[in-house]
Amino acid sequence: QDNIHLSDTKKAFYEYNSCLMEPWDGPAMVAFTDGRYIGATLDRNGLRPSRYYVTKDDIVVLSSEVGVFPELKDEDVKIKHRLEPGKMFLVDFETERIVPDNEIKESVAAQYPYGEWVDQATIDLEKWAASSGVQASKMDLTQTNRKLNMFGYTSEKLEMLLLPMSIVGKEALGSMGNDAALAVLSDKPRQVQDYFKQLFAQVTNPPIDPIREEIVMSLVCPVGPEGNLLEEPSMNHCKRLVVRHPVLTLEEMRTLKNQEFKYPDGNTGFSTHVIDTTFPKGSGPDGMLQALERVCDEAADAIQGGFGKKGVEGVILSDKLVGPD
Repeated sequence: QDNIHLSDTKKAFYEYNSCLMEPWDGPAMVAFTDGRYIGATLDRNGLRPSRYYVTKDDIVVLSSEVGVFPELKDEDVKIKHRLEPGKMFLVDFETERIVPDNEIKESVAAQYPYGEWVDQATIDLEKWAASSGVQASKMDLTQTNRKLNMFGYTSEKLEMLLLPMSIVGKEALGSMGNDAALAVLSDKPRQVQDYFKQLFAQVTNPPIDPIREEIVMSLVCPVGPEGNLLEEPSMNHCKRLVVRHPVLTLEEMRTLKNQEFKYPDGNTGFSTHVIDTTFPKGSGPDGMLQALERVCDEAADAIQGGFGKKGVEGVILSDKLVGPD
């Protein structure tokens, strides 16, 4: 969506398919053939090399590296080129030509009215919240310190991380190593997110994020039931909620909790069920296990629905009732 050179047809095609599958980051080059066509496609970041030669007697050589065909002389080469990030290389044996990437994708994108389906079926949470007129309730600032303690925020995190982020919009940088024990091994109370770590291929590939690689990545994410990728394309596949950022505003959260999205024909497009995740402090480990089982059962019942009642599309886990007890 950040590529200004894409046609509206291709944009709609990609937006439709983003509701069906995750983006492919690779890194890989995949070759394929069905007898009539032979081709290859590269991951959208171009993290693996792929080059091809076309000789004057119409032999095509494609490989991940230059020099795999040492017998080939430069004077015999008509075209030298590389497979670009996210592009497709295709040879059509019937028409005896190399089909340009743009021609392939424009042809595929024009097979169905993807733009019409996306406009009519996808639900934009930001627009839904704005049109619903829901107002966020005022925060009770007298409870701020108690809640910060309850959720494990230290003065160090507030002063060194959150304060710089709120002032300049960037995460603070430090040169010192973090020698704190892993959350799973620590005997200190830790925040839930401390138990999760980002995993990526620790070779030459940096972590991919929507800031350094904004041309190929964004935080926009479709939420809700996915259709079957192998079914015939239809508008039903893009009946999903589009969330632009993983951190929701208070208005967006209240909209999700208190509203149902209705399509013009009266059918429900998106509804949620709120599940309380708290449990009595004095119930101990057994109380926590009982609460986990209750949350799982309640979530399953809400999604599956009951007799004559349609299940919801989303479940919200809430700690709103958390307190001293």
